[in-house]
Amino acid sequence: MNRPGGWLNEAEAEVERSGIKETIVAGTRTTGARGQFSGKLAVLAASVAMSVLSPMALGAADAPKDTELLRDYVHYVRIARYDLAQSNAQALLDRLVPPFGKTEADKGGLTLEAFVKLVEQGDMQRFEESITRGQRVGDVEEVSTKLQRAYEQGKREQARNAEAITKNIQLLVGTSRQRLVGRERLMAAGEYAMPQLVEALVRNTDSALSAEVRKLMVDMGRFSVMPLTATMPNVDAKTQETIATILGDVRYKASLPFLYEAALNEKVNENVRKAAQNAIAKIDGSFDKNMEPSTLYTLLGESYASQQESLVNFPGEQMQLVWSYVQGSGLAATPVRSEIYFQTMAMRMAERAMSLNAGNREATALWVASNLSREMNTPSEYQHPLYTQGYRDAMYYAVSAGPAIDQLVLARGLSTKDSALALKAIAALQRNGGASALSDAKQSRPLIDALRYANTRVQFEAALAFAGAQPQNTFEGSDRVVPILASAVRNAGARYAAVISGNAEVANSIAGVLRADGFTVLPPGKSLGEIAEPLASAPGIDLIVTSLPGTSTAEVITQARASSKLSATAVVAIMSPAGENELRSAFGRDQTVALVRQGSNPQQIAEATKQLLQRSAGEAISTDEATAYQTRALTALRDLAIANSPVFNAGDAALPLIGALGNTKGKVREQVAEVLSRLNGKNAQTALADAALSAEGDEMMLMVAKLTDSAKRFGNLLEERQVSRITALAGKGSDEQATAIAGLIGALNLPNDSILPILKGGKQ
Repeated sequence: MNRPGGWLNEAEAEVERSGIKETIVAGTRTTGARGQFSGKLAVLAASVAMSVLSPMALGAADAPKDTELLRDYVHYVRIARYDLAQSNAQALLDRLVPPFGKTEADKGGLTLEAFVKLVEQGDMQRFEESITRGQRVGDVEEVSTKLQRAYEQGKREQARNAEAITKNIQLLVGTSRQRLVGRERLMAAGEYAMPQLVEALVRNTDSALSAEVRKLMVDMGRFSVMPLTATMPNVDAKTQETIATILGDVRYKASLPFLYEAALNEKVNENVRKAAQNAIAKIDGSFDKNMEPSTLYTLLGESYASQQESLVNFPGEQMQLVWSYVQGSGLAATPVRSEIYFQTMAMRMAERAMSLNAGNREATALWVASNLSREMNTPSEYQHPLYTQGYRDAMYYAVSAGPAIDQLVLARGLSTKDSALALKAIAALQRNGGASALSDAKQSRPLIDALRYANTRVQFEAALAFAGAQPQNTFEGSDRVVPILASAVRNAGARYAAVISGNAEVANSIAGVLRADGFTVLPPGKSLGEIAEPLASAPGIDLIVTSLPGTSTAEVITQARASSKLSATAVVAIMSPAGENELRSAFGRDQTVALVRQGSNPQQIAEATKQLLQRSAGEAISTDEATAYQTRALTALRDLAIANSPVFNAGDAALPLIGALGNTKGKVREQVAEVLSRLNGKNAQTALADAALSAEGDEMMLMVAKLTDSAKRFGNLLEERQVSRITALAGKGSDEQATAIAGLIGALNLPNDSILPILKGGKQ
């Protein structure tokens, strides 16, 4: 039964208890608790009642009250009139303040705390049952979920209210019942209660209250750790000792770096050091006097960088708290968007590590990498409260850190399959990595590995970095640089996909979807081993789509991750619900894997593929981006040819460039011809000749000029048929054209019997 004055009235409860519910839903003759009803009459009566109760129908009259909307939502869910349940729920949601609703507080919007009171003044059990039932029905699933989230957020705001926290702290020294209520509410507030709790602990004017606060902090577990570690170095020795003891009782390993810093610092009070040592022994089993706090801070920062779930206190919420202690004002929390919380904390731990050991390269690399990730993941229009004012863009710090640190950042990006971070690290290396730095095979191992990384952009940028540095000594992988540059010229925007399925019909259907989306699809196979040859021939694989049982899918993903070529390739796994559940724990959080339910239509598969690729590799290379890569690669190849690089043979790009000469135009074609004119090879020169002889007007003049340059550098490498056609052009066309052909003939250094007809021919 609802409480007096609640939003459920007795008449509605009676309707739900009676057989009228069945009559309304079925529209047939049904026997209820109060007798027999005609089906048609019941339906008519229900329709009239519903038209009266519907928010839409009330538009011309007074708007229904909040209590009525909530009551009617619950009522209509329970009698399975989901259309009316949806309209009432949506009307109520619209009255909530943003982001849940549309009405601002100053315009009468229903605050979340007020919404909580509205819900709790009625029958909570009926509300919860209706929410649960509604979330299982498509028509009301969305609004039911929103109502639940609004209620949960309202409860959180209610618990975190500063005035309420102050009152609840005072309850800790009240009656047994008051202490129980106060503790329960403060536990619900969690980290948000820590500033006032720490203030009570530091002030220590009431021994009974201090004792209760200490016990509460221990019971709060990890929620008290970061606020306490921020407080510890900034308060008196007695309070430091108390905090160390509390941290030891909490036994949360994230506090170890802070405790070791205090325990090993001879400037710290001896009692505090002993308390810290005892706390460490409680947490870690023993105290190690040789431990390096800087290393521990780095390791904790690495844990944040890897986004360990145990380090976030409010999963699913928009904000997380970062703690600092300000002398004079006390402990303060800075809310930071959840998207960049882990990066923020990794940076702070790295800063602590570097402050203790300026030579800690791992900490420096962690800071640079986390700063780059923070900048990339910061929501648009959001200003970071800690790393905006006084800070330059992240690339400034990456470049200034030097190539050795940037190689470590790149290694992190490659190992975590974070292609965006890898690209940022390579961009920094392109600015600060010279021939000496990139010739060191040991130091440059990450950049070498990037040449085989399963992301086209990363491969292109790594090859461009090496080409720009022009190292003078060969290294493992140096033979891949020029072919990668050549592929950037020939097909920078191409995307390759592989399909693995035991059913040929299914495989062909998937392949058709991918081709329609612009992929070049390899011949499908039943396993990776079956398509090993086409996989090896492809310049890179952007996507693997599988349609296999759960175990077989897991095997394909595992095999792909063990392959240097496929280690970061995105995988869309289409499977049954049972198979999806089987793989969810292993791959559900993998940013390079998408699990798609069997039976999804082509549009759903295409959308899942698009979202996965955006998440794992970024947007597909656009036409403009492909052109930019062509230009950069051609410039690099030209420079290598001019420098006659002892490491990179630009001539290895001849065949792809010859192919590109036939399918490019404009500025890009001119650049291709320029590079070919600098390659010492018969095939390069004959390709230029064929292009010149098949062109007209300005295009012909351009190709003749490039062919002439080639002949000047390497002599006559043309075939007799080409020489004959060129000499036949002598003296024809305008003076400019005739002079250009004459210059070419001269550069070819033809024998006298070929030149004599030209000299005697005059203008034709």
